[in-house]
Amino acid sequence: MENVILGKTGITVNKNGFGALPIQRIPEKEAIYLLHKAYAGGIIFFDTARFYTDSEEKIGKAFKGIRNKVIIASKTMAQDASGFRNDLKTTLRELQTDYLDIYQFHNPGFCPKPEDKSGLYEAMTDAVKKGYVRHIGITNHRSAVAHEAIDSGLYETLQFPFCYLSGEKELELVRKCETNNMGFIAMKALSGGLITNSAAAYAFLAQYKNVLPIWGIQRPEELNEFLKYIISPPSMNRHLTEFIEQERIALQGYFCRGCGYCMPCPVDIEINTCARMSLLLRRSPAALQLTKGVQEKMKKTEDCIHCNRCKEKCPYKLDTPALLQKNYEDYKNVLAGRTIV
Repeated sequence: MENVILGKTGITVNKNGFGALPIQRIPEKEAIYLLHKAYAGGIIFFDTARFYTDSEEKIGKAFKGIRNKVIIASKTMAQDASGFRNDLKTTLRELQTDYLDIYQFHNPGFCPKPEDKSGLYEAMTDAVKKGYVRHIGITNHRSAVAHEAIDSGLYETLQFPFCYLSGEKELELVRKCETNNMGFIAMKALSGGLITNSAAAYAFLAQYKNVLPIWGIQRPEELNEFLKYIISPPSMNRHLTEFIEQERIALQGYFCRGCGYCMPCPVDIEINTCARMSLLLRRSPAALQLTKGVQEKMKKTEDCIHCNRCKEKCPYKLDTPALLQKNYEDYKNVLAGRTIV
């Protein structure tokens, strides 16, 4: 079993965290079964957010009675102190707990600090003083905000996208967190589903002793893969190294990661699905993407009004409307029986 210590928090957990965003998509009974199975298999770190609809509620029901045996991290997208307090109150109620192990500012456009006029950091420290929050964290997709958070010394954990498709900029953040004794939680460890070789994903991240990956898990078969790695963790070898190099050539660069921060769309296009459809067609059974429901979603891209709101909100600076158009053309080609390149 491989463990990771989350910096100055002292929290020590198995190097498999449970990313609880996907459980909002499945019925409560299935979600609770999955959470219980994860815990029974050795996973004790569970990451959720107020933004993830009923994810917190499902976790609360699953771990009622054994709260002190798991580590729960949640997040708030509040913009001011009042919103922060409301979110925290709701989160604690939904999770059926009186404290959070880690509470994180959820992808803010700036780094909350004392006396920045937002009141957010003061509200957070007040929650710590009252015992509602044990450790303060921040999540982001912007390198500048992440660097500012590390440099500030105000945060104990940083959650940031990191996987084998990452580049030197992300590696710099990992190293900087280690130097500053700050926990690094790796989101998008499977790049929003584009990475399908979990052994390669695990082995790559296992090279960094201060990194805790959180895997977005929705199905028992997905969970089984990571539970297996608790007993027999894969490590980098020549085969996996060569595989990752091929993947980087195929995937690194200008593509939608599916983070969803471009949403909502004013004309209800499901951008974080439609803007990455070409890759989904190549990397998963095409039949899954050619159902009537998915066809309707893709056709909705014709309604794009080119308001560019999605482009402005994209943390990766993608030209989202252009990606939508390219992916829709690829999709129509596949429907017509033509191959895409």
